[in-house]
Amino acid sequence: MGSVGMDGEGNEVSEDDSPGGLPPAFCYRWWRSLPEFDVGGRAGGSLFPTTAAEVSSLSPRLRVVKEMERLAMAAHDSLDDLRHKLLSYRVGDLWVPAGGVHRDSLDLPPVITILLAGPAAAGKSSLVNLMYSVLGRSGLIPFVRTSSEKTRGTSCLEEHNVLRSTRNGFCVYDSGGLDQDQTAELSRWIDDGVRHLQPCGGAAVDTQLRVSPPPPRFTKRKVNAVMVVADMAEVFRAQKSGDSSPLEAVKAVFGGAAAAEHQSPIVALTHGDLLAAEDRIQARMMICKALGVSESTGAYDIACLNEYGLLVEEFDAVTAYALAEAVYRALLAADRSHRPKPRPAEWLLHAVTWFMWLLSAVFAFISDCFSSLAGRHRGKLKIG
Repeated sequence: MGSVGMDGEGNEVSEDDSPGGLPPAFCYRWWRSLPEFDVGGRAGGSLFPTTAAEVSSLSPRLRVVKEMERLAMAAHDSLDDLRHKLLSYRVGDLWVPAGGVHRDSLDLPPVITILLAGPAAAGKSSLVNLMYSVLGRSGLIPFVRTSSEKTRGTSCLEEHNVLRSTRNGFCVYDSGGLDQDQTAELSRWIDDGVRHLQPCGGAAVDTQLRVSPPPPRFTKRKVNAVMVVADMAEVFRAQKSGDSSPLEAVKAVFGGAAAAEHQSPIVALTHGDLLAAEDRIQARMMICKALGVSESTGAYDIACLNEYGLLVEEFDAVTAYALAEAVYRALLAADRSHRPKPRPAEWLLHAVTWFMWLLSAVFAFISDCFSSLAGRHRGKLKIG
């Protein structure tokens, strides 16, 4: 087999004499089989605009293809650097001082908590396995059983230290599948926090497990970022057959997360490897349009398994980099949302406000009691 190198435009070229001249990496650079590329996987001039007008006039399809090319170049040059940033990340590292508020003045949690949310069988557990493989460098060992191995899916919230480090700066929570009518539970997780082994009401679990409280020995975490996971193959095939319920379920979860977080969550599109290249592009554009996010930068196409059914790591650097960048963007959004610590004057004002409210409630109760007594006394005088 000949060697594979990079040309001046960042495209992979092969030196072997296989039919068609396709490089071995074509199984992972799937978008290079599109009409925008020649038989050798080299891009045409349409992907490399030279003026601002040409850049702004790029079609959504070309923006998606150009984004995949960017990920391929970044994966070739910066995957190890991004891994190192995640391994060395500590809460607040990505905070940019603004308005005179510095990091020391922020109310920082012990770790950043990223919650994976989405419909049932969307690939949340597979995504956690991929994080262990790419970020924890644990090879091909699956740490989470996926829905194909469990008939009832994830029944409890599960906390995962995907870095496999005692000094991790973030953790990832796997959750059960959510339907269109169960987004209230997602809002409750974001508002009240999550805890390891907390039952998921959205999963098909026994009634006794659903009402049982989570073990008190586990720490409750505040949700700092949400990553919405969607099965793009299921959504695309259902839309083609006239069934819009999978897409509506994704929209409901995304809308619930955006409303509770007050910001647009990260979108991870899974199972794209089950689609042809043309359908894969169309599915991404359709889902992003329905969610109201950018088709190029608003979502990440992350295939969790390769053609052998193994977790992707070194074999597909583009998928590994896309996953690492999605996690990095979630941490960046979380660090931007930290609030300053309450100052002593604010605590004093808060205490005075509560005291005045309590005092007014006491006087209102006393007034109501005396009004009742006065009414009874007037009634007796009239009778007499």
